Amino acid sequence: MKINLAVLFGGRSVEHEVSVISAVQAMASMNKEKYNIIPVYMTKKSEFYTSEKMFDINSFKDIPALLSESTECVFVRSSEGKVQLQRLKTKMFGSNVITDVDIAFPIVHGTNVEDGALQGYLQTLDLPYVGCDVLASAIGMDKFVMKILLKDAGFPVLDCCRFAAYQAGEMDLMVAEVEKKFGYPVIVKPINLGSSVGISKAKDRDGLVKSIEEAFEFADRILVEPCVVELKEINCAVLGDSESAEASVCEEPVQASEDDILSYEQKYVGGGKSGGSKGMATLKRKIPAEITPEQDEFVRKTAVDAFRYLGLNGVTRIDFMMDMATEKIYINEINTIPGSLAFYLWEPKGVKYPQLLEKMIDLAMKRHRQSQKISYAFDTNILSMGGSFGSKGSKR
Repeated sequence: MKINLAVLFGGRSVEHEVSVISAVQAMASMNKEKYNIIPVYMTKKSEFYTSEKMFDINSFKDIPALLSESTECVFVRSSEGKVQLQRLKTKMFGSNVITDVDIAFPIVHGTNVEDGALQGYLQTLDLPYVGCDVLASAIGMDKFVMKILLKDAGFPVLDCCRFAAYQAGEMDLMVAEVEKKFGYPVIVKPINLGSSVGISKAKDRDGLVKSIEEAFEFADRILVEPCVVELKEINCAVLGDSESAEASVCEEPVQASEDDILSYEQKYVGGGKSGGSKGMATLKRKIPAEITPEQDEFVRKTAVDAFRYLGLNGVTRIDFMMDMATEKIYINEINTIPGSLAFYLWEPKGVKYPQLLEKMIDLAMKRHRQSQKISYAFDTNILSMGGSFGSKGSKR
């Protein structure tokens, strides 16, 4: 009997379109003999739809037309203990159950979906799901929290200044703090976004003001960190869980020029005849990265150690920055659900995309089995005591 696997993608995120690309790409590589694949598209209004047409990336060129031919749905845990995908608009006759769901595979990017919100929903349903759990997802998305935790554990990260939206009217104070702590140039970025959205470099005071204002358009919290002028970017993916994990080969993304930050378009749109449907696979890169064996070993070991320390699961891509002037290497950010699931970093190691997906699903089932051994109930007779506590309860 096939396993019913729901692939969730889209969502209320600035990385919505990237998620669609990654998911369609993954569904095409999943084992159709073993899995009954159920595409579940989340609109930017957080509505759930399913349709066989969602296997085709071209269907998303006209999303309103696609939705008009799709079924709006919702996940429900039935009295029999099964999680089902049901029609939101019920029929008068016949079953409203579209299908049972055995496991969910979130292929989502960005705020409101990759940050633990969707994972919490799936966990509440007690539905096994692929990837990081709620806490690890939240840590991976929040660049400031990630830095604090990693720095405390001795991992190499750059220092930063953190600002919140309530400080937006204190621009002079924010600028003064950055100038006192770092000087110029600096990098300004939203705390909880990826795909280069809202990230910019500031070379002077006017540029910093502009960068801060732009970053606040995408998030209510931002951070500013010193810019590594002679920068080499190195990325490494990790597969596994806290018990066991392994690193992929390292890659070196190629920038248009030394003065650029890789843009959203460079990462996901340029270069492919498929109209961008290859996602991160279209980015120009050097695989393996042009670094020394010692640097390669340091990056791969540090990636695995950080992965295990933060309790990550599935496939995560950890991005590093190398300061070519000092040869120091820093952890830059963690992508708990990387674009294209970083499959291109595993193929050089002989791990094909279908195998990678299979391992991720196995890890999810392993975690769910382990969670079933934990007791979430504590039997007491406190409610049977009725009104003895009164409406205010007990605060003793």
